[in-house]
Order: sequence, then C-alpha cells, then structure tokens
Amino acid sequence: MVDRRLGLVYGGAAVGLMGVIADQVLARGGEVIGVFPNSLNQLEVVHQALPDLRRVGSMQERKTLMAELSDGFIALPGGFGTLDEFSEMITWGQLGLHHKPSGLLNISGYYDDLIRFLDHAAAERFIKPKHRASVLIASDPVQLLDRFAQYDPSVG
Repeated sequence: MVDRRLGLVYGGAAVGLMGVIADQVLARGGEVIGVFPNSLNQLEVVHQALPDLRRVGSMQERKTLMAELSDGFIALPGGFGTLDEFSEMITWGQLGLHHKPSGLLNISGYYDDLIRFLDHAAAERFIKPKHRASVLIASDPVQLLDRFAQYDPSVG
C-alpha cells in the first residue's frame, strides 16, 4: 500500500491484525486514518499513535465515515465485525451508493467457504451475477491491489 501511495482507513484499534497493519503502514511512512466509535472505549484499545484518529458516536457513523474516506474496501481474515462491514459495503455498491471496489484477501484459503457460499447464492439466483463478479478475490495483497486498480465500476 505504501509503495503505491495508498492510505489506510480502518477502525482505529491498536490490537489485532489491523493494529499490526496500521503499525506497519506508519513505520513505512504511510498515511493511516483511524475511525473509532466512542461506544467501544471499554471493549477495544484505541491506537494512541495514530496521527489522524477520528472519533464518532456509533458503529453506523464509523462505517459511514470509513466509506466516505475510502477508495475501496478489503476484508482481511476476521470475524463478525469484518463480515458486517464488508457486507454493508458490497450492499451499498449494489444499491449504487458508491462505485468503489470491494475485495476479499483470501489468505491461506480463509474465505474459501464464503466464496463457495457467494457462488452458491449466485447459482440459486439470490445474488445477480454482476454483483457476485463485483467481489474481487485474491490470495496475495499485490494481486488484489492490481485488481482494484483495474476495477471497472460499470461491471458491478
């Protein structure tokens, strides 16, 4: 990301995979913006070293601001919060609320079952083929960023 002059927008926590990534982007001189809801002060540890930390009142405000600040959305391996945020961004794209790429970084096959589900839902006609195709997938971050660079919003 830093080599491509891409900034990181994320939830603003100091812990977990995203905390590590934020630290690495900062260490390499990249831009990092954290968006942290005040309601999580007791549950998550806010990243105190962020030069740009934006506090919001709710999770919905967090997602809205992160979407406004971002040029695309990547889901790394994670849990319910990751799935919630990623699904909402895909849905917003489907509804035409944004025209930004969304992708899964499928490290070590982490998202294989989710990908099978998306394919199954498309085969059962619960997801339109163009919306299924709008979810970009790669197991390598460089490949995923290459796909983002080539993204054509008129396809999804």
